[in-house]
Parts: sequence; C-alpha cells; structure tokens
Amino acid sequence: MINNFSEDDLIPMSALSHVSYCPRRYALIHLEQIWEENRFTAEGDVLHERVHNEHSQSRKTFREEYSMGVRSLEYGLTGKCDLVELWFDANNKTENNAKNEVKNSAKDAKNNTENKAEDDTKNKTENRNPIKVNPVEFKRGRTKENDADRVQLCAQAICLEEMFHIPIDQAQLYYLQERRRKDIAIDENLRKTTIELTQKIREIRSSNQTPIAVYEKRKCTNCSLVDICMPEWTQKSVSRYIKRQISLIEQEHEEHEQKREQKCENY
Repeated sequence: MINNFSEDDLIPMSALSHVSYCPRRYALIHLEQIWEENRFTAEGDVLHERVHNEHSQSRKTFREEYSMGVRSLEYGLTGKCDLVELWFDANNKTENNAKNEVKNSAKDAKNNTENKAEDDTKNKTENRNPIKVNPVEFKRGRTKENDADRVQLCAQAICLEEMFHIPIDQAQLYYLQERRRKDIAIDENLRKTTIELTQKIREIRSSNQTPIAVYEKRKCTNCSLVDICMPEWTQKSVSRYIKRQISLIEQEHEEHEQKREQKCENY
C-alpha cells in the first residue's frame, strides 16, 4: 500500500456525493461550513441514525458491521459505511480474531470524527481474512440518474479494499422508497469518476474559492441550500453586471469620440 496522504489530508466520502451533485454545494458545505435542512436531508438523517443504531450480527462464516469507520491513505479518503457484510472461509483459523478485530474497529470509529482514523488501522486489519466484502449504503429516496450515490459507494469499496486486501467488484445501494437493494458494479469507469472527483475537491480546497452557481431547475429546487446559494439571482446578477460594464465602456467611448469631433471642429 502506498501512503500518499496523511490523516489531515483525508477527504470525507460524503463530500464526493456533494461535489458530484454540485461543486458549489460542496464548497458551501465544506469550505464555508453552511448547512440547511429540508425534508429530504431530515429524512436522510433519520434513516442513517436508524441504520447506525443497528447491532452487528455474526454467524460462523458471516458478519455484519454497522457504522464502520474506514479510510484509504492511498487515495486520501475517510468516513463511515452504513453496513459492511463480511464472509469468511469456514476453515479459516483466524476467523475469530477477525470478528474481534472488526468489532474493535467499529468501536474505535465511534470515537473518531469522520475526518480522522486510528493510526493502527492497518495493524487491526492484517489478521482479517474475509473471502468477500460487501458495503451497503442506505438512501432515503429512489435510484438517481446521476452518480452522486454511486461515487460515495465506490469510495467505500476503495477504502475496504485497502483495509482488507481483497478486490471488491460489486456493492449495493438500498433506497428506502424502493425498499430493495440495487447492485452497483464497482468498475473502472466508476472508479475513474470517483478518483477524478477527489482531485476536483482538492483543487477547490486549494483555490479556497466557492464556484459560481450554475442554475439547473430540478436539481436546484431539490437542494437544501437553494435559498442560500440563490443560483437564479447569482447568474442574473452576473449577467446584469457584465451588460452594465459593456454599456459603460460603450458610453465612455462615445463621449470620447464626441469630444474629439468637437476639438476638430474648433480647429
């Protein structure tokens, strides 16, 4: 594993969902520390609280971990998975150790913020030998056309691959309104999109500037920050400003020409 990033440089996985939905929304939340609840965000919070309060279940070859802290120092990501399902080989002698270590990891995660992870995460995962790992992310609504949910799930898979040293080619999204799980392929295209979004976040961080608003009626109407962002007003204001500046320049040029013509007439 290549440690490209330190603990202080890690990006919350939830930020990927925000920047995928709208770069300005990401900056308002993560740079300007602005947050506003609406019905959609409140229902989402309730759903995640219910999921995170679930207790882990364990059988001989299977274990469920709720609200599990994860991270990737190679890609600079951190956060919590709503649910991680782990399958073990029945003949794996280190299975009991794995169960205890997963349990301890989950407890440690509860004591950390989303931007932090324990320094000994690697040590705690070295003895785990699951043969399959499946992250499940819970969402309140329905399947989305955009990648906002899928990139967050992909980031979880990337972190789990690094922690457990096992490839993950599929994960799942559970939408409350559909009441069923949806299989998501963790393929090269989704991985590329996810990594590109992490780079975009770092660029916005480095610039320390909030991107200008781009108004999209359906997306903006459903955003909890629409009254703060004011995308329609911002765009119209910029447009009016540019037109005003052009008008002033033209007016100044016209006055200059008139004065020049008057001087010529006097001569």
